[in-house]
Amino acid sequence: MRRFEAGDSIVRRDVHRHGKVWSEHALRVISDTGEALVTACAPGTQVRWADLYVKAQQAGDDPVVRRTAIDALATGRWDLADAVWQETVLLLWKPPTAWFSINAFYLPDGEGGQRLRNWYVNFERPTTRTAAGYDTFDLAVDLVITPDLTDWRWKDEDEYAHLRRLGVITATEHRAVESARAQALTMLTDRTGPFAASEARATWRWSPDWALPEL
Repeated sequence: MRRFEAGDSIVRRDVHRHGKVWSEHALRVISDTGEALVTACAPGTQVRWADLYVKAQQAGDDPVVRRTAIDALATGRWDLADAVWQETVLLLWKPPTAWFSINAFYLPDGEGGQRLRNWYVNFERPTTRTAAGYDTFDLAVDLVITPDLTDWRWKDEDEYAHLRRLGVITATEHRAVESARAQALTMLTDRTGPFAASEARATWRWSPDWALPEL
């Protein structure tokens, strides 16, 4: 497996199993080890999303427009639209074979720095390395965790169920997600993976000297 160097600009793609790209996200490599690929981005970073998803975002995450975007996953009819990452700094921890990534989102603290807004477990397919980065596919359901790790909630269960009804998420993938849910909760309870160094990650900072990653 090719290893990336710290500072490399790579691309995370969501690729539907029929091969069509749903999203592209530029990321800066923080570290790349056998345990996990750790990447980050800041506001202004280049992304490309399905045009219907961009419309949903522009409509304030309107549920009707968002449902239309989800339905497009079943038909395979969408185009990519240019956009930029906004508001938060993202730190992303992705083990190569896991059906999830663990993300930390940071907001400005009002004093020129940043504060950890929340942890976010994104359930997705294991990575496939590419020359430019890696491919995966977002499987809708997420786990949102408070900064101090004391409370959590599931997010987008309705979208996950709808994608299962549409056949976008297969029975095999559903079983993998169910296992990954339990694995993520165990990591949270046992304080393993990135949660083992939660205090250090809470104070992690995007350096103003770093260039934004590019597609």
